[in-house]
Amino acid sequence: MTSIVEQAQAWIADDPDPATREELERIIAGHQAGSADAGAELADRFRGTLEFGTAGLRGAIGAGPNRMNRAVVIRAAAGLARYLTDALVELGIDGPARVAIGYDARHGSRQFALDTAAVMTAAGHEALLLPKTLPTPVLAYATRALDADAGVMVTASHNPPQDNGYKVYLGGRVVTDQGQGAQIVPPYDGEIAARIAAVPSVSDVPRAESGWTTLGDDVAADYVTAVSAVAGSGDADARADVRIVLTPLHGVGGETVEQALAAAGFTDLHTVPEQAEPDPDFPTVDFPNPEEAGAIDLSLALAETVGADLVIANDPDADRCAVATVIDGRWTMLHGDVVGSLLGERVASRAAGSAPEGATLANSIVSSQQLSAIAAAHGLAHANTLTGFKWIGREAGLVYGYEEALGYCVAPDLVRDKDGVSAAVVVADLVAELKASGRTLADAIDDLARAYGVYLTRQVSARFADIDQIPALMERLLASPPESLAGSAVTSTDDMNAGFRGLPGTNGLHLATESGARVIIRPSGTEPKVKAYLEVVTPVDGEVADAREAASAAMDALEADVKALLP
Repeated sequence: MTSIVEQAQAWIADDPDPATREELERIIAGHQAGSADAGAELADRFRGTLEFGTAGLRGAIGAGPNRMNRAVVIRAAAGLARYLTDALVELGIDGPARVAIGYDARHGSRQFALDTAAVMTAAGHEALLLPKTLPTPVLAYATRALDADAGVMVTASHNPPQDNGYKVYLGGRVVTDQGQGAQIVPPYDGEIAARIAAVPSVSDVPRAESGWTTLGDDVAADYVTAVSAVAGSGDADARADVRIVLTPLHGVGGETVEQALAAAGFTDLHTVPEQAEPDPDFPTVDFPNPEEAGAIDLSLALAETVGADLVIANDPDADRCAVATVIDGRWTMLHGDVVGSLLGERVASRAAGSAPEGATLANSIVSSQQLSAIAAAHGLAHANTLTGFKWIGREAGLVYGYEEALGYCVAPDLVRDKDGVSAAVVVADLVAELKASGRTLADAIDDLARAYGVYLTRQVSARFADIDQIPALMERLLASPPESLAGSAVTSTDDMNAGFRGLPGTNGLHLATESGARVIIRPSGTEPKVKAYLEVVTPVDGEVADAREAASAAMDALEADVKALLP
């Protein structure tokens, strides 16, 4: 049997990157000198291969098959190139595939994008490389706008600084249904993964030294023009009167968001200076995710200083959008479900009466049930999907979709994915309209409660240093679910692996109680976490404040019981 040192030495011999070769040599030397830490590190890097799935690739940067590096990316690109060749042959098409490639500002992103372009070109495909670091929604837009058969975005979104990733879209001639230009789902992921696994070695993968096309700025400019128009025609003076604080959280969305908002008429913009420029080390935040505690503190402080009406925070690749406003005299970041319902009401009210038959609002099963009530009130269809925009984005008849993790699709005709830039434009337009009539987002949230009831959602999560502990926890919960939650009997226990409400099987547990509360527990698809999604619904019979207080008390009790289920 090959020893781990022999596996590592074989990897070094096949690695095209001198930096990761040297890194691995140092770890081997430490291991051979008796360092337990080096031994554990070596074992982790070679305990398997970074898996290519519906999220593409995502992991820590470093040498070895269980890390993100040039060797892993070249293999992935070769597998994707082979898949595209085979897919076109099956369709009877003799010619190259067209592949759009984008990248963010994380460590290694540009090199991974160049390696992808080199592999695609050598495989006979047409590679179109975006001209600079740009948001993920720009790449998703380019995949559709350029009629590309595939799109590749090198990004780890909101993951920690040490990570990078590789996201794949299919479209053009390869996918022609409602999923055209959306992220991959089964069976595409498995078919691509099989071809990646069949790559004999990195040194066997041809890479061109030139021949791909580096696009100009026109694709990003077209995207900005299209996105700025999503809000529709509005009062120019009202939009100019809205003061907005922005932060890209050291990511690549700053320039694009500013351009889109300015083109829509929002010119009173204040970007957090400490977080304005792309920085792969994300120095001012512990995690570059607007949902994490403290991540938008600098934005809220600036909003207080300049007297802002609105705070918009994007994650580093700008596919997510966080919103903060003043609630009860205090700057507060709105939960993703609250923003999801606000945007859903806005899109639905505009679509009602003019939308085509089958027009649908969709959200993930772990998001609030309020969107279903909104759709019904406006005569539109509603669909629940599995978690992730790879499912939401391909829903038939989609006019709006969202997931509670700050992801919103307000313009599916432009981007079949979550888009934090277009969402920012629509939120700003809503604020402008409200402000012109002497009202605020807090008033709009109360309007939703009066119309549909108080839908209160909350998330509880457990982070694991050892991801191997996650399956054991899920098995225990599925084998022995609780009999009651928050003093109310559990009336429905659903193993989501077997399918749930007509959806394909997914690893998760659904619980419903006699009181109407709902809990879904599932492993995260992108982080080493188990997440629990909680919801209580309280009708508004009198004052909204009273209903909200009752919902909050019910949620506190529910949260305490759910926390006890997780380590």
